[in-house]
Amino acid sequence: MNVEIQNLADNPTVQKKVIDKIRNLINYKNLEPGDKLPSERMLSDKFEVKRSTIRAAIQKLEFYGLLKSIPQSGTFVANIGVVALNGMIDEILRLEAPDFKSLVETRILLELKTARLAALRRTEEDLVSMKNSWEAYAAKVVKGEDAVQEDLLFHLAIAKASGNSTMNTFMLTITPEIITNFGKYHVCDKELAILGIEEHRLIYEAIKDKNPQLAKQKMKEHFKELYKYCYNI
Repeated sequence: MNVEIQNLADNPTVQKKVIDKIRNLINYKNLEPGDKLPSERMLSDKFEVKRSTIRAAIQKLEFYGLLKSIPQSGTFVANIGVVALNGMIDEILRLEAPDFKSLVETRILLELKTARLAALRRTEEDLVSMKNSWEAYAAKVVKGEDAVQEDLLFHLAIAKASGNSTMNTFMLTITPEIITNFGKYHVCDKELAILGIEEHRLIYEAIKDKNPQLAKQKMKEHFKELYKYCYNI
């Protein structure tokens, strides 16, 4: 997730106001698919907010497929009807920041699938990326250092190896929130971090051996503690 979008998400009131104003501008000017929006500078002056805020709002709407930015050309309304555009923006404005439990639950569902697909589709380059992340994680854990980011890099390498760009994008989108909340909720304690070294190795070996069922099973076992958190089991 872009850092500016993440910062904007920390202020949902500003985010909703800017997105709603962009929607109202599109409706007021009867802009159609392919029509160009005013420049970031003009929108910044018109809405009386920083250009970085305008840019982040545009990037978020582009993420949902409602706008399209073309370098050196500007930002355009995507190929979507006005009714659909308004309906989707209504849904975006109703979205609330996901709670930690929802993020973890989503991550578990995604990673069981990506582990299986990675075992079927991984390349030698993917294996190198996974192994490097796993070894970096192990090195930090052994030293007693925080290795949350290295842990997530290992899992992102698996997502990339799945060959499914949508799943990879979802993982990249929720990762910043997970990094923030892992520390807040103290999910990763020292004992679990040490256990994670061997669990990562087993997941890696299953993917290396192209065993999709085993890879999924080892990933599920890796998330045993998070399962307990999510489902009270």
